[in-house]
Amino acid sequence: MTATEISLKVDEAVWNELRNLARETERSVSEVLSEAIEEYLARRRARPDVLRHLEDSMRENEELGKLLE
Repeated sequence: MTATEISLKVDEAVWNELRNLARETERSVSEVLSEAIEEYLARRRARPDVLRHLEDSMRENEELGKLLE
């Protein structure tokens, strides 16, 4: 995997928590951040699919919904 170097600013308390987590899990801060970014992206990408399925289900069951009102 090719890595890209980035620069960012975070709250000092968050930075300290990140460093502590990296130390506790015997990983580098870079590894912890990479994992966090991957998980964030996966969650954000999944949401539109879930909402689309929900909308489809609501449309398909519209009559049933009216009966339950």
